[in-house]
Amino acid sequence: MTNLQKNKYHRILKKIAEKGKTQKNKKGDITYLLNQQLVLKPVDLLEIFEGHALARKKLKDELNLFIAGERSTEAYRNAGVTWWDYCGPILVNSYTTYFEKLPKLIEKINREKRPSKNYVLFLGETNAESNQQPCLSLVQFQIENGKLVISAYQRSSDASLGLPADIYHLYLISKQIDVQLKSITVFLGNVHIYENNLAPTTELLAGGQPKFSLNV
Repeated sequence: MTNLQKNKYHRILKKIAEKGKTQKNKKGDITYLLNQQLVLKPVDLLEIFEGHALARKKLKDELNLFIAGERSTEAYRNAGVTWWDYCGPILVNSYTTYFEKLPKLIEKINREKRPSKNYVLFLGETNAESNQQPCLSLVQFQIENGKLVISAYQRSSDASLGLPADIYHLYLISKQIDVQLKSITVFLGNVHIYENNLAPTTELLAGGQPKFSLNV
């Protein structure tokens, strides 16, 4: 664990595995923690991205499709993104519904760059029909002393698969804003590891490169 102790993502995985509580879940039993927080500076992001196998091109293409308002799962499949197949042919009230609002918000941030203003993207709508409600619920952009501070709230986070992908998406979004990034803080309402991914998580923390299972 010597090389991984500086990696905040691996540290939250280790904390969940060692201190988490168990819970029955319709997608599979989980080991979870409530109300955790990750404060990630650029050096922390670099350590995570270098120390964790991420499908960077697929995640970039996925975000671009979200922002473009693409709802067809076939379009994602054509880009190599197959993890939305279980939703059927169309993403209903999911990430695309909200991320397609992002370009105008980013344009406004870049035009104004007001340190006194909180720029917020809300995701998810209470009681709205959805075949995949966004786990990411809110992204807030603030400018402090000429630097960009991003805060994000996740109602639910699959630590093995979803969390590193969401962190990478937030980083890609920060690159579209013409302000130097200071930090990305992620507030995790419920962060968990599915039972079938506990052994692979242990392998990852030992320096291996395991394959994780998607629970849907």
